[in-house]
Amino acid sequence: MFISILLECSLIFIFTLLFVKYIHKYAYSLGIIDIPNARSSHTNVIARGGGIGFFSAVILVFPFFHFELLYTHIWAYLAIFIVFIVGVIDDKHTAAPNVKFIVILLATFLLYLDGIIIDDIGTFFGITIYLGWFSLPFTIFAVVGFTNALNLIDGIDGLSSTLSIIILGALGIVGYLHGDFFMLITALTFIVSLLAFLVFNWHPASIFMGDSGSLTLGFVISLLSIKALAYISAVSILFLAAIPLLDTLYVIIRRKINKRSAFTPDKCHIHHLVNAYMQGSVKKTVLVLGLLQFMYTLFALSLDKTIDEGILFILFGANLFLVYKVLMRVIKQLGREC
Repeated sequence: MFISILLECSLIFIFTLLFVKYIHKYAYSLGIIDIPNARSSHTNVIARGGGIGFFSAVILVFPFFHFELLYTHIWAYLAIFIVFIVGVIDDKHTAAPNVKFIVILLATFLLYLDGIIIDDIGTFFGITIYLGWFSLPFTIFAVVGFTNALNLIDGIDGLSSTLSIIILGALGIVGYLHGDFFMLITALTFIVSLLAFLVFNWHPASIFMGDSGSLTLGFVISLLSIKALAYISAVSILFLAAIPLLDTLYVIIRRKINKRSAFTPDKCHIHHLVNAYMQGSVKKTVLVLGLLQFMYTLFALSLDKTIDEGILFILFGANLFLVYKVLMRVIKQLGREC
């Protein structure tokens, strides 16, 4: 078993290097390039679509080692694939937001067919909250929310890759500790492919992952998080994937308070502010946010499943309030219009 997994990981790593290098080389002729705009953190035209490279390596190697697992969870893997396809379309032609939403909604329904759904959200102050008929709509809300949260955090070199490796690592550990082979192997294959992708994506990046990468990763983390609910408390998932979630919630709250649309783009996300505070050092920004995510993740893994969700939810809310206050102070210090 160990030799097989080692061989699989080695092949995924090698094929990711080859595929990403190929996409980087032919990005201009393929039309998958990122042209900088007012919100960009880069000034040169850079290849994107790195997600095509690392996901292609996964789907090429995975079936040869885990065909039975693929067959058993065909709906889940098909769901990942269709999210990847809409990401590829977006990298090439820029898919409309409603198209991406419909595809993610359809993919979430496929997860439901595979039994991957949020049935309850835990016990709050002694009362267990079962979702019943609301299970599917709530699952769609959660999956769409986090998939877009990871997409939004993908703003500087290596950040999404680093955060995803940490979060997937935690989910893989949960799968390993509880004998969930689906969780373990799915997390592991993406971790290995991301490590290879970071060779090109670490600052200064020569290629971005694009939506083919960020949407796919966000969806994979979402479905593994739902699977993890069988083993860890529901609210602990909020800490396990804290940085993307805190960024999205902070941005929505700030824009609503300022009476702006929640979808208005700006350069006031967590990574933008930390990068400015770090005097433009991308590497330091990624390391700081990666370390924070690692600490949140360790905290999430240390929590007992039997702990009351109400206490954890209050703790997460207090944490969100603290993050909001700190970031607003940073905005004021920087004199930035947000």
